[in-house]
Amino acid sequence: MEHIVIIGNGIAGVTAARHIRKLSDKKITIISAESDYFFSRTALMYVYMGHMKFEHIQPYENWFWKKNRIELKNAWVSKISPEINLVTFSSGETMSYDKLIIATGSKPNKFGWPGQDLKGVQGLYSKQDLEMLEENAPNNEVCKRAVIVGGGLIGVEMAEMLTTRKIPVTFLVREKNFWGNVLPENDAKLIGKHILEHHIDLRLGVNLKEILSDENGRVKGIIVAETEEEIACTVVGLTAGVSPNIDFLKDSGIAIGRGVLVNRNLETNFKNMYAIGDCAEQQEPTGERRPIEAVWYTSRMMGEVVAQTICGNSMHYNPGHWFNSAKFFDIEYQTYGWVFAKPRNGEAHFHWQHADAKKGITINYQEESRKFIGINTFGIRLKHEVFDRWLTEGKTVDYVIEHFQEANFDPEFFKTYENEIAQQFHQKQNITI
Repeated sequence: MEHIVIIGNGIAGVTAARHIRKLSDKKITIISAESDYFFSRTALMYVYMGHMKFEHIQPYENWFWKKNRIELKNAWVSKISPEINLVTFSSGETMSYDKLIIATGSKPNKFGWPGQDLKGVQGLYSKQDLEMLEENAPNNEVCKRAVIVGGGLIGVEMAEMLTTRKIPVTFLVREKNFWGNVLPENDAKLIGKHILEHHIDLRLGVNLKEILSDENGRVKGIIVAETEEEIACTVVGLTAGVSPNIDFLKDSGIAIGRGVLVNRNLETNFKNMYAIGDCAEQQEPTGERRPIEAVWYTSRMMGEVVAQTICGNSMHYNPGHWFNSAKFFDIEYQTYGWVFAKPRNGEAHFHWQHADAKKGITINYQEESRKFIGINTFGIRLKHEVFDRWLTEGKTVDYVIEHFQEANFDPEFFKTYENEIAQQFHQKQNITI
């Protein structure tokens, strides 16, 4: 019986296993040392915040795996030998495979800061990170202050988590506005203001120089590069992005760039080996999409696609129009299509913001053709399927504004702002014409 081995039990690997089982009777083994069972990584913050217990973020009962004949192996993979179809574990034990799926996810970026490996310095990605944060910052008596380095989505999550335990947080962001390399300036300022309202010590346009150690090898503070200011703290959260978790592949002969290089079928340079999820790097990304996308839903899609290919239904990975969502404390964020920090040549942004400064949209469109390219929305829920259809149909920005009500997620319960948005759009158009 053909043996499929999957390294990694995140959403990518588990989706692949589930769909291979739906399509076949192949032998399936999932290898992971992070946790015994699959859990929802995006829900880790709610465990720390007390909204859920860890077992609540496990979508499947423990008996699910045995019932579906998916074997689970708790181990670290130290080496892959693709010429002989062999996986070697850190214990020295080995496992053979017929087909291999690499789904090892991401690891937090470290940029060689002095002190970055001290006790009390950590990321927020794995179950072990959650357990470490619980140990490092159980309350504001043990942790008098935390410093978070890196202004992205994981940094905001960690800040929110710590504030629920009344731990003061200093947030170092190298851009002049929060997430300013991704969000247009008006959007970034809206979120930055909201972060400040939650009593976060947000420092913009600054970098970490050094993490300071006490006599026991534990963090006692940091130094800000630009000012040489020393900030006392007992926890440092490194949240300056993530990168593919592929260090163990470097001498394997498997082709790697920043991630494991794959074609449109998610195949590596070995025909019986695939890579999916955060660790996969597309050699032929579709449209504007990036070669590496560390996003939950793309990992799930890759798992479904690779299962089809492995089971004889060769399929290309085609993720469709870009979308994403997140939460900045109380403000929900959605994005559909492409909205860049600054309009590209021939493009324009329309920005609307509500008087409460907690709701807003930015629409990106082509100036000459008026073609709608993308939208950011803050504090207003909009329907994914509507924007996906409008993007596919190549609607104009004028059409989007006129039919905005169709995209409102729940107009019965949520106050709508279509008239105000349309009025301001037309006013700005008249001014710029």
